[in-house]
Amino acid sequence: MISLAVQDQSQVSETRRKATEMAQRQGFGDSDTGRVALVATELATNILKHGKGGEILVGPYGDGADSGIELIALDKGPGIHNVAACMADGYSTAGTPGKGLGAVSRQSHFVDVASWPGGGTAVLARLRPGQPNGSIDAAQIGAVSVPKPGEDVCGDSWGVAVGPEETTLLVADGLGHGPEAAEAAVEAVRLFHRFNGHRAPVLLEYIHGGLRATRGAAVSVARLQPAAGKVIYSGVGNVAGVIFGNGDLRRMVSMPGTAGHNVRKIQAFDYPFTAGLVILHSDGIVSSWTLERYTNLIARHPTLIAAVLYRDLTRHRDDSTVLVAKW
Repeated sequence: MISLAVQDQSQVSETRRKATEMAQRQGFGDSDTGRVALVATELATNILKHGKGGEILVGPYGDGADSGIELIALDKGPGIHNVAACMADGYSTAGTPGKGLGAVSRQSHFVDVASWPGGGTAVLARLRPGQPNGSIDAAQIGAVSVPKPGEDVCGDSWGVAVGPEETTLLVADGLGHGPEAAEAAVEAVRLFHRFNGHRAPVLLEYIHGGLRATRGAAVSVARLQPAAGKVIYSGVGNVAGVIFGNGDLRRMVSMPGTAGHNVRKIQAFDYPFTAGLVILHSDGIVSSWTLERYTNLIARHPTLIAAVLYRDLTRHRDDSTVLVAKW
């Protein structure tokens, strides 16, 4: 996923160009690439007009038939007082024709918006090849993963394995940043999928052993078993794990060390969980935060939840990854 700054008018065209290039690499034809270009232009223009500047994240999403390009517009401006009205053509607070979010919605397969008066706005638009059909995206998993400013690759990586009775999440943060950190993080995800059938601490032991030839990584694994009423969590290093449910936020315990190098003990912990959010994030995100300021954020798409946390909590001096599971 790439981050594109939108602070002046010249960056609108750059955002459009980068988004269309990514769409073409994902196999979008001319017509579908044109829709991506229009959405990128409208989102960037809205950020300048209404958000006083911000950024747009662009990246691929999904797998198989349900896959495409997602654009996430983020600003810390005055926010939107009436999101539903802004989605309709003709509504404007800036003296313009008022076609911005309405056009984004028409050209996209799925759109979700989070906004708070005085607290900025986040817009998620997903597009895939073919004509938009206004589909409902009921995804339970979402993530944003953005490299450190100035780096071409992200030293973090994440994975998800879905089974009939449980879902397992992983976030790996390669030591440092750049290509060697990315190599370690990607290898952690490969090992995660290879050995996922094992218990969480054993899975982490396999990842630890498999990373010895790399520079190592902080790694956390969360296995969600809502029917059993619990999350099983095992972590090494400073990838954070958080549970949010019934209005309460609880941080899970990781052991000190670096997977692939100095791990003294790998241990799993059980936490009560039947519904809510499970969030894993790398240390590019500040560790001390709550969700109290985000009214009704839990109702939003998990990717949009991840993006809002990234917007407000990224340190901007490291790779940043937020993985959200929603039940």
